[in-house]
Amino acid sequence: MEILGIGDRLRNLRTSKKLSLKQVSARLGISVSSLSAYELEEKKPSYKNLLMLARLYDVSCDYLIGKAEGRTLDVSGLTEREIDSIAEIISILKESRNQG
Repeated sequence: MEILGIGDRLRNLRTSKKLSLKQVSARLGISVSSLSAYELEEKKPSYKNLLMLARLYDVSCDYLIGKAEGRTLDVSGLTEREIDSIAEIISILKESRNQG
């Protein structure tokens, strides 16, 4: 299992959403140089910026700082049936990974 620091997690989330540093900067009102420093782990984000980044990337602050192993899924707006279906798919995927 690979252990990622906050910088790697931020960079991976940003690139997975196909966003540039400039785009994230504009959306959150954080300078490009600060975002770059966060990703390079030269500087730690403030609590306010950490929360804004977590919201933008749909993850928890715990995930960003490495306290939570897995990412969370935002299921707000889904019906209970839809949430149950997603949970069942996740269970099937985990079972197939353990068998193969």
